[in-house]
Amino acid sequence: MGFNKITAAEAAALIQNGDTIGLSGFTPAGVPKSVPAEIARKAEKEHAEGKEFKINILTGASTGQSCDGMLANAHAIKFRAPYTTNKDFRTHVNNNEISYSDLNLSNMATQIRQGYLGQVDWAIIEACEVEQTGGKARIYLTAAGGISPTVCRLARKGIIIEVNAFHSKKCMGIHDVYEIEDHPYRTPIMIMKASDRIGKPYVEVDADRIKGIIECNIPDEARAFKAPDAITTQIGNNVADFLLANLKSGKIPPTFLNLQSGVGSGANAVLGALGQCPDVPNFSIYTEVLQDAPVQLMREGRVLSASACSLTVTNECLQGIYNDMDFFKDKLVLRPSEISNSPEVIARIGVCSLNTAIEVDIYGHVNSTKICGTKMMNGIGGSADFTNNAYLSIFTCGSTTKGGAISSIVPFCSHIDHTSHFVDAVITEYGVADLRGKCAMEKAAELVKVAHPDYRPLLLDYMKYAAQNGGHTHHCLSAAFAMHDTYLRKGDMRLTDWAEYVK
Repeated sequence: MGFNKITAAEAAALIQNGDTIGLSGFTPAGVPKSVPAEIARKAEKEHAEGKEFKINILTGASTGQSCDGMLANAHAIKFRAPYTTNKDFRTHVNNNEISYSDLNLSNMATQIRQGYLGQVDWAIIEACEVEQTGGKARIYLTAAGGISPTVCRLARKGIIIEVNAFHSKKCMGIHDVYEIEDHPYRTPIMIMKASDRIGKPYVEVDADRIKGIIECNIPDEARAFKAPDAITTQIGNNVADFLLANLKSGKIPPTFLNLQSGVGSGANAVLGALGQCPDVPNFSIYTEVLQDAPVQLMREGRVLSASACSLTVTNECLQGIYNDMDFFKDKLVLRPSEISNSPEVIARIGVCSLNTAIEVDIYGHVNSTKICGTKMMNGIGGSADFTNNAYLSIFTCGSTTKGGAISSIVPFCSHIDHTSHFVDAVITEYGVADLRGKCAMEKAAELVKVAHPDYRPLLLDYMKYAAQNGGHTHHCLSAAFAMHDTYLRKGDMRLTDWAEYVK
């Protein structure tokens, strides 16, 4: 390569206080790791010398410990968007030490182009290879698309690239890089099925904008998935039964639907259970993150093709994909997040969305981000992109958490990300609450049925009190958050005494 080779520390030295950096990656997959870690070390040094040093970070989604974790712990982040799962970062956000904006992932690249998030100073990109052709450079991304094409194009000070040998050059060609035009000149996104390709296999930039290449060999900071347990297995079986019933009744087409599944062990287990159900037809996936279970289903022929933004898989699974790229190359495509999560495409091709709720209230509103309405968990991610535009939108959750001390079905969500207008079904280990075509009170009856048996009497009692106030949707506002309040005071929602709250 005819580019300037530098160290990660030399790259970090280019980043100044107040700069905004745009990162490649989506979840820890494909995120640069050596330069952000060095920026954190630089921040610690600057702070020790009494100097101010904080930067703004724009990403596709979450990152890993060497980025979000180390930078948060170094007090180096002033502003961050749009999504994160890092525990250390979460702690600093909930301590109000970081300005954090939780955005729908499909909107992230657009908001950067619109200037809502300020100017991008630097793009820091992980690649498996960089090629120079005349005055142009081709950047071949690794395990995720994210917002890379947008931040590369807009970075006014330049582009820094980590060429990470952990990622095989066999992944060259797995990406389909396409950037949406600005308003009002947008054209249709010509994706008709999950396997369609409409862009280039690389990000193309002017070669002189690349200010340095860092060579490294660092594994992705992948998280291991918990093995399916009795609850997640039963939820998966309930999802499969629900989809089969819809298939047989003609509510979904005989060709079945493209499936989307959110991130995490629960989502991985549910999709795995679906694949193991012999009556579920072979299907394609149009999603944001591809996890271990659907990769195995691709090998088994159950998943015909998969479109995603990120290979959010264990490192063992990732290396297996690279080793078998001849098998995967025409079945798997990675896209920028504004394409993988595009409302236009999702609505057109027919997607069944499968996302995870923290809590659901009795009228079908969903909280997927904040514990007790205040403590940020992860962020909304792409769940609204898919839920709001899906042919069939499903939320899953275990009926309780914290050993039964918290009910996932509550009178009123302490925070709402997804209104009942877009939620078609809620599925727990106790069954399916099919909310389609039902009024508010009918939805409440459905949702109480899938609550844990310990909590059904509490929920039914609340409904009796709330009914006294009448209205289309019954609520007793003085008692609506009684279960949450009881948990915060006593550590167990089951100890709720409505007499303390009903007025």
